[in-house]
Amino acid sequence: MLFNSYEFIFLFLPITVLGFAVAVRAGRRYTIWWLALASFVFYASWRPAYLPILLASTLFNFAIGRAILAASHKASRLFLIAGVSGNLLALAYFKYAAFLVLTLQNLLGTSLPVPQIVLPLGISFFTFTQIAFLVDAHQRRLAPERGLDSYALFVSYFPHLVAGPILHHKQMLGQFGEPGRVRMTPLGWSVGGTLFAIGLAKKVLLADRLGDYAGPLFDSVSLGTVPSFVAAWAAALSYTFQLYFDFSGYSDMAVGLSLLFGVKIPINFSSPYRAANIIDFWRRWHISLSTFLRDYLYIPLGGNRHGRIRRYLNLMITMTLGGLWHGASWTFVAWGALHGLYLLVNHAWRAVRGSPDAGHGSPLTRCLCGLITFFAVVVAWVLFRANDFATAMRIFRGMAAVDTLASGAAAFMSDTLIAPLGAGVLWGLLALSAVIVFAFPNSNDIAATVQNALERWSEERQSPFVALAAAAFGLLLGVGIVSMGRATQFLYFQF
Repeated sequence: MLFNSYEFIFLFLPITVLGFAVAVRAGRRYTIWWLALASFVFYASWRPAYLPILLASTLFNFAIGRAILAASHKASRLFLIAGVSGNLLALAYFKYAAFLVLTLQNLLGTSLPVPQIVLPLGISFFTFTQIAFLVDAHQRRLAPERGLDSYALFVSYFPHLVAGPILHHKQMLGQFGEPGRVRMTPLGWSVGGTLFAIGLAKKVLLADRLGDYAGPLFDSVSLGTVPSFVAAWAAALSYTFQLYFDFSGYSDMAVGLSLLFGVKIPINFSSPYRAANIIDFWRRWHISLSTFLRDYLYIPLGGNRHGRIRRYLNLMITMTLGGLWHGASWTFVAWGALHGLYLLVNHAWRAVRGSPDAGHGSPLTRCLCGLITFFAVVVAWVLFRANDFATAMRIFRGMAAVDTLASGAAAFMSDTLIAPLGAGVLWGLLALSAVIVFAFPNSNDIAATVQNALERWSEERQSPFVALAAAAFGLLLGVGIVSMGRATQFLYFQF
């Protein structure tokens, strides 16, 4: 069941909301139980066989967490090792077993049976979420509410379950344990509905349309077609904006849905393509993953506490493993390593220039830095999207015009790959995407503006903006629903 599907919007969500309204009147525990039940049903709707895996993971980690809290420091560490190892082994089996076997086949030059394992949806997200819980249990940094019902909801909470953001127990368990916190309010519905409408529009009006171009272009190149300069950049930019609108759209919808129930989950995006440098980019893109990698991998490795060389090594390890987290492919590993190299260069440049903060310098300097950063991100996304290194290299050669520059302007500007797809619409979509990404306020700013206007209206009872905003976002939601057609999966479901 997808957020951008009719069964979710017109069946699952209304039933969940109505049941929640009844449960709220019965008491806090009933609201927790109802949301947890709805979340497990939501997860099981994808494939019932996934549900026992989620349930087993939840019970295992809750039991280990309780054992850690009850044990001495030395025994607690042993329970932590067992818990983290169990989580990583499960993740390795479901997500990386086939990848490891194929890698061994290539290294040994022999044929090995490749396991046929269906990847459970969201396993990367709920695994990392629970590893953080165990680490903080060992360090005695848990939120006070630790009942099994609240913990089960924290892990399975349907707005975030299959594509993030990665939740932290302190952000969630405290809300579930606070009397009267989890409830529906007019403000929550107004702001949440606004975010849901924006996210749905990003997905169905922009991401899916861009995917109609990015997919065929990358597929053609993977079959051996050598793209021209124009076609290569069209492929790279199409995917760059598709991924942004797809993932940020999901995150907007997740935050908006959660606000319907009075629960705040973390913002995952803050205009990342406007970043002044790569360090700034990773403070804005997939913020929950960046925070997790920093707090539970980079800092435990030593962070920047042991000299510059060790810091750079820790950055490379963290980003390379972050790439592997995204998927069982060497192209993901290479993407992570490339971003690690970017960060290394960025930190080294700061050390030479002595300018620690992004955004210093003249407007022209900031603009130039932003363009360089965006270019670097686009290049890296090619590795992220390509099915293999051969495809990525053909795209790179096309972007650099290696094969077409010497053949003359006709070959250089050829768009034979794009023409059958509709070149005019593609360039229009890319231009519109660029304007929205670089010039429009982001969804967080829009939601904050709507909230401020509603709060003023509740005090003064006069604000024409409220009526206009309600009409505009109601229309946007309607257009999004009408445009859904065949529901398409969000890109991060496969990670």
